[in-house]
Amino acid sequence: MDVRIGIIQTPKELDVELADGTDREKVLQDVEEALGNPDGVLWLTDKRGRRVAVPTARIAYVEVGAAVDERRVGFGAP
Repeated sequence: MDVRIGIIQTPKELDVELADGTDREKVLQDVEEALGNPDGVLWLTDKRGRRVAVPTARIAYVEVGAAVDERRVGFGAP
């Protein structure tokens, strides 16, 4: 599952690929809890086990992809 985070005053996005089998609802809950505290930090662990922290005061948006096992390639990809 992919999570894309937009950072305020930065044109780039932060892409984090979470491990296979990650619970999408748990990720959404963690994001909501982190955004509820403007002085907090959103912690995510990517599929290689690296921890990524983003200060919630700097988050513009969070896009959580669907938990789909197949990847499309080519002209049929959305």
